[in-house]
Amino acid sequence: MTSGVKLLAGALIVAVAIGYLAFLGAAGNWQYYLSVDEAVADEVELAGKRIRVSGNVVAGSLRVSDDRREAEFDLTGKLHSLHASCSCAIPDNLADDMDVVVEGELAADGMHGHKVVTRCASKYQPKVAIAERVESPGTSVTR
Repeated sequence: MTSGVKLLAGALIVAVAIGYLAFLGAAGNWQYYLSVDEAVADEVELAGKRIRVSGNVVAGSLRVSDDRREAEFDLTGKLHSLHASCSCAIPDNLADDMDVVVEGELAADGMHGHKVVTRCASKYQPKVAIAERVESPGTSVTR
């Protein structure tokens, strides 16, 4: 074998290995979000699988540990609710009546989360709606 062929074979092996690792890394992020209602409806099929569930934190159900490493709360959808217990770094802005996404495994007793992401509703509203809310009387929002 000539040195050019050896070099080409080595480069090909490296390229295939990098491509395979990139595929594995991206495949973990191809999960889509399920609503609470979808997760509850497919509970048997999804049991034990790593999924992401989006829902609203039920007012009064949020309990966060003092070190902010564990939290329990109920997520609600349009028809169903789902209990979530999370062991991870809890976001500082996690609060009642907030949209969140919990990533973890679905079990018979609810969602066992490894990651909680809060969703800021004002971030997804058009600037006109935010400006109207700021300028409307009786609000405590300041610019």
